[in-house]
Parts: sequence; C-alpha cells; structure tokens
Amino acid sequence: MKYSKEEVMQYVSEEDVKFIRLAFCDVFGVQKNISIMPHELSRAFEYGIAFDASAVAGFGDEAHSDLFLHPDPATLTWLPWRPEHGKVVRMFCSVTYPDGTPFECDTRSLLQRAEADAKAAGYTFSFGAEQEFYLFELDDNNAPTKTPYDTAGYMDMAPEDKGENVRREICLTLEQMGIFPESSHHEQGPGQNEIDFRYAEGLTAADNVMTFQTVVKTAARRNGVYADFSPKPIDGEAGNGFHINVSVKPDEKAENLNYLIAGILEKAAAMTLFLNPVESSYNRLGKMKAPIYVSWSAENRSQLVRVPAASSEYRRAELRSPDPAANPYIAFALIIRAGLYGIENKLKLPEPLDHNLYKADDKTLSSLKKLPLSLEEAKQAAKNDDFIKANIPERILQIFCKN
Repeated sequence: MKYSKEEVMQYVSEEDVKFIRLAFCDVFGVQKNISIMPHELSRAFEYGIAFDASAVAGFGDEAHSDLFLHPDPATLTWLPWRPEHGKVVRMFCSVTYPDGTPFECDTRSLLQRAEADAKAAGYTFSFGAEQEFYLFELDDNNAPTKTPYDTAGYMDMAPEDKGENVRREICLTLEQMGIFPESSHHEQGPGQNEIDFRYAEGLTAADNVMTFQTVVKTAARRNGVYADFSPKPIDGEAGNGFHINVSVKPDEKAENLNYLIAGILEKAAAMTLFLNPVESSYNRLGKMKAPIYVSWSAENRSQLVRVPAASSEYRRAELRSPDPAANPYIAFALIIRAGLYGIENKLKLPEPLDHNLYKADDKTLSSLKKLPLSLEEAKQAAKNDDFIKANIPERILQIFCKN
C-alpha cells in the first residue's frame, strides 16, 4: 500500500507508533537513518528534518554540512522486529539543500529523474533483483568470522543447509513489510544463500533492495550469525552477485528489449565502476559464473546479459555482472539511461554468443570486448565516457573516481 501524508499521520496516531525512522543512503548505497518522534512528523513533511551531512560519505564537509531529509509517505512500512507496542516505522527520504534545491548526491532522486524521463518518452522499466549473501558464524565476542554457517551447496536441503530457518524468517518479515519473495534457496558457496522477489518499477525495486539488505542482516543477527554481502567473501568460492532483471514496456514485438540489451552492451564497460565499485568486485568477475566478456545469449549463464526462458509478458534481460556493493539507485538509473539510449537510437543487437565462455578457446575469447579488469581501469573507463558524464552528476563521478 502506498500512503499519502494524511494517511501516514493517521497510521502513526492509530497504530501506537513511537519512532519514525527517516532513511536514506550515501553515494555508495550504505543506508543511514535518523529517528524522530511522532510530534515531529508534521514538521518533517512540511519543512524536512535537518541533519549534519559532513560525516556521510560524499555529502559534504564541515563548511557546508546542513542538509534536509524529506520523507516519502508512499514508502511507509513498519519494522516487524521492533516491539509490537510502541511501533517503529520507516520512510525513505529525498535530500535537499536548506533552500529546497535537490542535493546532487541524492542517488534516490537520480533514479527518480531517470524514471521520469523514461515515462516522458513513453517507456516504463521494471526490475527484479537477485542478491546473494553468505552467512558466517560469530565468535565468542559476537564478532563476524570467516567460518561459513554450513558446508552445503547449490539448492541443498536441511540438515546440510542450515540457513533455511534464517531464509524463512527473512521471507516472512519481508511479507509483513509488503515485499513479496518469489523463491529462496541455498547457493553454490558454503553458507551462501539467495532470495528473489517480485518485479517492480525502478524506484520501488531499489527501495526493496535497501530494505532486503536490512532485513537479511537483522534476521541473521537474531539467529546468531552474520550476513555478508561483499562481492568475494571467500577466496576460491563463488562470489556474491547482484543479478538485475530488467524489462521495458511497451514491447509488443520484443524489439525494445533488443534495443535495451544493445544499449547495455555498448555502455557496459563505462558503467562498471558503479556496478562493481570496490576492489574485491574484480576478484569476483570472470570466475564462477561471474562474467567478464561483453556478450549476450539466451539462457547462457556465462554471458554478461542473458535472456531467460520465459513467455512474452515475462520476457526480460538479466545483467549478471553487478555485485551487492553497488548502489541500487545508481545501478537502475544507469540501466534505464542505457536502455533509453538503445531504444532511441534503435541500436542493432549483436548476434548471440552461444559458447560457454568459461571453456571457450583463445580465438573465440580474443574477439570479445572485456569489462574493466580492475577498479582503477573501471575509474578510467567511467571518467572518460560521455554517456557517464551526461547521466552521473560530476560530484558523484569525482567521489567514485577518488575512492
């Protein structure tokens, strides 16, 4: 359910809400929040809530530290792991300067603008997120270890799969918050898990990713383990992927999806900095079903983009290179921009490559373009690309290239 301001005020009054969390994220997608009491809610809606942004990555320094949070009432949800009496609720926020000007490093607003431009051009993009995570044991001081919670493998069952109760709690909690998982299972690595949830338009899908990570980490701790979303938690084992499924409407003859894929392929190298933003991202790429070559195919999991088997209305493209260190708002915004670029220019989709690229010969591989092989190479690709400079605010680009 999407609430209005008046409905939020009524909900807070009638449902014994004692704390309202105003959530946002820094430029790297790390979630932050500030809690206010119910008597401050009307002020939050009318004027915003000020906060010191100098300690938030990419948000400013001590000389220019005042920013304001403006809650989005449509994102209201309660936090089921908090007390039943004296409820805690959460809303995502936009960020502005004191004069109301949008803050250029507010990545949620960046995605909102991309969606608005797409709709103005007559297109709607929808996203489905698949994020993998590891569960690790805690030591005697409740600090995370690198000991996996189990030694199970892909889609194994209990008792080998010890994570099923954690996944069950995650799925039930997400349902209580209005997010509906489609499937959950043990992944390839020891202690590795995956939960997929339903398609949604870009902003809602990115909000859901942020909520998902919070719920996973909370449920893990409640069960005495630690959830790790980093790209390559264990050397020699499968990395954590953030597979992004995307579709576009209208798409009566699948032409727009083909243009969308062509746009993604053309801009993939330049976008990599934002889809794989940390050093360990490049320890994952090119290994264990994580692509490194710019190619596509149907169903083939060795490719950068695959088109899963599905009937017409469920036809989509799956981008397999991103990892969970990516800021989902930036990732989805860039995919929309690349898709629009492909559609508006009617880019021709290259022929599909139906080889298993993990077993292909040198001649086949030598003809293929690669994604950047390191973080430094990804920075160079991004800051020298006109598409990135046109669609990522200069300040955000500078922060990513510096860090």
